[in-house]
Amino acid sequence: MTHIPEPQQFKEFKEHSVAEFFKKNRQMLGYSGKIKSLTTIIHEYCTNAIDAAEEEGTLPELYVEIKEMGPEHYKVIVEDNGPGIPENYVGKAFGQMLAGTKFHRFVQQRGQQGIGAAGAVMFGQVTTGKPTKVITSHGNGRIFEANLSIDVKKNKAELKNKKKYSGEMKGTRLETELKNIIYQKGMYSPDEYIRRTALANPHIKITYVDPEGATTVIDRAINEIPKRPKEAKPHPSGMTVDDLLGYASISQSQKIKSFLQNDFTRISRSKTNKIQKKVSFDLNKRPSSMTWEEAEELIKAFEEANFMAPPTDVLIPIGEKRLEKAVKEQLEPEFHTVIERNPEIYRGGVPFIVEVALAYGGKSGSENGDDNKEIMRFANRVPLLFNKGSCAVTKGVKSIEWKRYGVDEKTPLTILVNFTSIHVPYIGAGKEAIANEDEVIKEMRLALMDAARKLGRYVKGKKKEYKRLQKKKTFEIYLPEVAKALSMITGKDEKKTAQLLEDIVNERFSDLNINGGKDD
Repeated sequence: MTHIPEPQQFKEFKEHSVAEFFKKNRQMLGYSGKIKSLTTIIHEYCTNAIDAAEEEGTLPELYVEIKEMGPEHYKVIVEDNGPGIPENYVGKAFGQMLAGTKFHRFVQQRGQQGIGAAGAVMFGQVTTGKPTKVITSHGNGRIFEANLSIDVKKNKAELKNKKKYSGEMKGTRLETELKNIIYQKGMYSPDEYIRRTALANPHIKITYVDPEGATTVIDRAINEIPKRPKEAKPHPSGMTVDDLLGYASISQSQKIKSFLQNDFTRISRSKTNKIQKKVSFDLNKRPSSMTWEEAEELIKAFEEANFMAPPTDVLIPIGEKRLEKAVKEQLEPEFHTVIERNPEIYRGGVPFIVEVALAYGGKSGSENGDDNKEIMRFANRVPLLFNKGSCAVTKGVKSIEWKRYGVDEKTPLTILVNFTSIHVPYIGAGKEAIANEDEVIKEMRLALMDAARKLGRYVKGKKKEYKRLQKKKTFEIYLPEVAKALSMITGKDEKKTAQLLEDIVNERFSDLNINGGKDD
């Protein structure tokens, strides 16, 4: 039998680890551009730190410092007051990609992929050749310290110079050196990221030291930790065939009937009985034996059914009162309004909530470019600074006819949109922008229009009052001349006539309020 040689290209066939892939394509994690890369590091470490403290039930307190070590060379230090990390999990938490407590859980969190912190460690490693120092303690008087690096070929952490010693500490401190980056104040800077983090998380205290040595302390506006979201089940609305088969393959239920009732929210026994009448196969068969065609039947039955909205305790947004207080304290607006929509569902049965805040006047608005509108985008309270043009938030904001509501390019307006979900549909692994899901954009538009109507009433009221003020001033300008003429005609005292006319004008405009409508 003639031997057929393998094609030449398959002699080079190799497997690669996920860490090796992201080392080569680190721009996918947000490490592209010298300014952006520094802010990305701050973002990754801060989101992990806040999540850790909140999950323990502790009011988060962050210390963030950026030290200039030389030209395009900095050290980033982030310390939290969370529960600390067990020694045997330090490597997995910060030195192994797609490892962690987030990716596999159907629960709302800031981070969700298990890549971020490890990506930051790797970026420091590939730009300086140095490991990241990790110091952590549970607050029990014992501190663990190690130098952490990543073996990218194996996607495994390497811990060296491990130490254990006594000391007063509770939480985790990361120290990472970075090169080929630039610190620069502005819209995409760590400073702006910290400012927006405090705005969307008024229960956090942040101490921030910039490379120039300036220390900024942003104290918490609210001394109450948000409720922890409950672990959720997927909602049948928006489910795809592939999603359904994926859930079925890992279900512990023995029958499809119990699988639907146990593994999904809002599917009751009576609802299951109605679904059985709409499909051609027996729902008593095992979930793992379900075919693609049978799953298609189920999805069609889901689409024809009316399910209750998802439970509200699985999502914890910023909250109207919290957001209102944060907006007042940071932006000091002349007018503000906050809108929180009811939970909805997007593709895959994932619930989400949209919050919108509009702030007019005061410190609101942007001084960048020709448009005074400032758009602040958030996902699960995390600021999104980059890739603005591709984001669903930007699309939603641009779809509104702002002039209809009295808003033009010169109007000092801050538009804040927070998207809360168990799974944020980011465009890429860098978590810079929310994908343009139809259901998401629709909810954003509805929330923005609701808020804009309230703003419009205020702006129009203010313009109306301004016109009345101008009218009053006109009367006041001509009042002395009119008083003089009337005095000559009637023979009465000019001063008394002037006072009488002034009283009439003041009474006519007694309800004048140049601040326009009331602050919602």
